[in-house]
Amino acid sequence: MTRVSQAEERPDVVRPDEHPDPVAAVLEAHRTGARLALATSGTTSGATSGARGAHTPRRVLRTTESWWASHDHYTALTGVDARARLWVPGPLSATMNLYAAVHAAYVGAGRADHPREATHAVLTPAQLDLRGAELPAGTTVVVAGAHLAQSTAHQAGRRGLRVAHYYGAAELSFVAFDADGGGLRAFPGVTVEVRDRVVWVRSPYVCDGYAGPSGSLRRDPDGWATVGDIGALDADILTIDGRPDAVVTAGATVLIADVEAALRSAAQAPFAVHGSEHPTFGQVVTVTVTDAADRQRLDRQARTHLPPSHRPRRWQVTSALPLTPAGKVDRAQLSTLQSALQGSPQSALPRQGPDA
Repeated sequence: MTRVSQAEERPDVVRPDEHPDPVAAVLEAHRTGARLALATSGTTSGATSGARGAHTPRRVLRTTESWWASHDHYTALTGVDARARLWVPGPLSATMNLYAAVHAAYVGAGRADHPREATHAVLTPAQLDLRGAELPAGTTVVVAGAHLAQSTAHQAGRRGLRVAHYYGAAELSFVAFDADGGGLRAFPGVTVEVRDRVVWVRSPYVCDGYAGPSGSLRRDPDGWATVGDIGALDADILTIDGRPDAVVTAGATVLIADVEAALRSAAQAPFAVHGSEHPTFGQVVTVTVTDAADRQRLDRQARTHLPPSHRPRRWQVTSALPLTPAGKVDRAQLSTLQSALQGSPQSALPRQGPDA
């Protein structure tokens, strides 16, 4: 019998979230040349993991080199080096957290079990708002997300935290970075272009595709890639409005990103735009605020900055926005909240028809 070599035995693809130590699994994949199949917050269409209603996560397929190529740039921008102690409160199944933990291992940084022990932390904007007070002054917080609210950044600054913010996606990895509050600029090695409001990139960090059903990643023949995020480029400053999730209400299609972008400057606390069911109109644009006083501020902003079809028709308040396990706002849960703020009367709802 011919003996199979160790190289022939190794798997070609590693799923880190299925290992007891995901970081060690990624490091071993890099050593052997295996690719990574990384779970994302999206789900494959119609696939289930066995339990009724439990969906299989969509998986992004990438080489480990597509991560390793960014490590030294990330070190320079964040200051996470061998002297750092990194706090990562989110699950390592989320790619932003797994990358940060793998990078920490790459540079020899320590891992903090408690926020008070940390010199650096990796959080989503919602996690920074909820848990920033637990970090000691002087901590550098690396925030991953399409948008970081000024109110959240200012509150962190008052606590003595240094905030570095980046925008990326599981498929694209790093796209843009803001290390000093001056705005998102292209991450080293990345070229950014906005076409018809859609953000496209050319980058050595883009994934190879998907392990299984496809997702939002698109490529063009010239090597540019996008996940469909909406944004704008002013000189070298990139603004991201988010994914083009939509609410279909009374025959009108309203992009959530457009509504959030119009309201953002008036908000004093975190808020979220989403759809909620309506017996006549199918859905209505709904805003959940965490500060009841923002209801009037955002309503005024909507009336002056949005067409009637895009204005929120239902308002609700909660003490904190619910989060997914990955630390992102859970819009599906928001649509089920019972609120202390009542929606607008039906007479104020958009009239039916495509011209609403």
